Amino acid sequence: MAEESQLKYIYDLIAYQGKTLGDKPYILFEDRQVSFDEYNRATCRAANGLKAQGAQPGDGMSILMGNCPEYLFLFYGLPRGGFYSVPVNVALKGEGLAYILENSDVKYLAVDDALYPKFVEIGRPIESIKKVFIRRTTDAPLPAGTMDLAELLDASDEQPDHGLDPEAVTHLMYTSGTTGFPKGVVNRIGPGGIDRMIGLAKILTLPTDILYTALPLFHANALNLTAGFALAAGLPFGLDKKFSASRFWDRIRFYGASQFNGLGAMIPILMKQPEKPDDADNPVRLVISAACPANLWEAFEKRFNLKIWEAYGAVDGGGLLIFNFGNAPVGSVGKVMGETDWKLIDDEGNEVPQGEIGELVTRSRVPSTRVVEYYKNPEASNKKVRDGWVYSGDYFYADQEGNLYFTDRKTDSMRRRGENISSFEVESIIEKYPEVEVCAAFGVPSELGEDEVMIWVVPKPGARLDLKDLIRYCARNMAYFMVPRYIDIVDEIPRTETLRIIKTQMKKQGVTERTWDREKEMPDLKLK
Repeated sequence: MAEESQLKYIYDLIAYQGKTLGDKPYILFEDRQVSFDEYNRATCRAANGLKAQGAQPGDGMSILMGNCPEYLFLFYGLPRGGFYSVPVNVALKGEGLAYILENSDVKYLAVDDALYPKFVEIGRPIESIKKVFIRRTTDAPLPAGTMDLAELLDASDEQPDHGLDPEAVTHLMYTSGTTGFPKGVVNRIGPGGIDRMIGLAKILTLPTDILYTALPLFHANALNLTAGFALAAGLPFGLDKKFSASRFWDRIRFYGASQFNGLGAMIPILMKQPEKPDDADNPVRLVISAACPANLWEAFEKRFNLKIWEAYGAVDGGGLLIFNFGNAPVGSVGKVMGETDWKLIDDEGNEVPQGEIGELVTRSRVPSTRVVEYYKNPEASNKKVRDGWVYSGDYFYADQEGNLYFTDRKTDSMRRRGENISSFEVESIIEKYPEVEVCAAFGVPSELGEDEVMIWVVPKPGARLDLKDLIRYCARNMAYFMVPRYIDIVDEIPRTETLRIIKTQMKKQGVTERTWDREKEMPDLKLK
């Protein structure tokens, strides 16, 4: 076994930690523990199991499952046999789910029994999918034509007889960070970035740390920043099925966790919980946050007796990482890390003066660094990366010390409950409703520090819109976090001379007294 300094890929790291750390716990899942050695062997079984089912290198598997160790066996295991995975948001349904399965060209699907009906309800076959594997969470019989995932994972635990190809795709992460349908961000085996991962893990962790996440494993945050960094640092991490504000600190204490990632609206939601005498009596020393509201930063630290370090990164950021290790002002995401050039530009591509807002664009000075690649979408790839510069689509300003402050998204996307939402996707679904002529979707401020989805709709001539029925239609055809909260019925939607919707005007008007509010009109509606 190679020394740590000689590791090339994350799959080398998995094998190295398995041999070096042996029975030390890695995944803590409720009352179950998976050691580093067991994890190494389980990832081998995943790759060998899919090969035994007839899969060939270059084949893919979608994972439509809730948080569980088996998710990580598949995600990090399949590339050891030359296969790629596609984590799928469990909230997707209907055409949104079908699009991911079809666009990704996967031949296999791993799905929870409780989520399998979503696959059936698509209502048409996904032609590329040859086999469906069910993760059983109940005693219900297997659906006809499917196979138990446990059988696939009951294969040889020997290291797969497959030479790793640096160009091989390991996974596609679908993102709705901009307009248009979701795009699959291509991740390949090499260059592995193992040195960077191990180095950053050593900065972020102590040898006694236990990490924790209740964030979904279909997002890069839980997959990479918790499971990945715990692997790199040789530390255990607690994994829960989902985030619960009321039970959050009890779960932290259950695992003895000393660090977690605070994503999206988590910090505002936790601050809204009733104060308890033992709020500060918890084992957490550090929170790695993304988008912590500046006005809650110090109050959260004081109430729960911990420190917040803020970070910024993106699935399609080309490896960009910005970090405030507690050495930059509150509200700042800190400084760009590594050998990376950066600048803030206006719409004409000119650099803006210090203190003024501009779009962040970056360029790595490391020759081997991969640029952003969208699956089967060269047009979007070429728009994202121009002349070697990666365009973030996000607005920042910088202070005199070079610390960056995130201000807004440049695109028409929205962010709610930690999820990016494409306005184009919302509009496309709503405009299929029989009574709607035109729809425009945009974000308005939420009390939780992110966005609420608002739409303007123009009814078809002579139609009378039933907004409750429209919302029920949305709930059937889009993920729960995409369903609009606010609706205004209008005669027309403002456009430029080139027919581009003027959303700045709509956002400025925002919610008014005439706006229909789903939470008031349909308080009993269950979206999940």
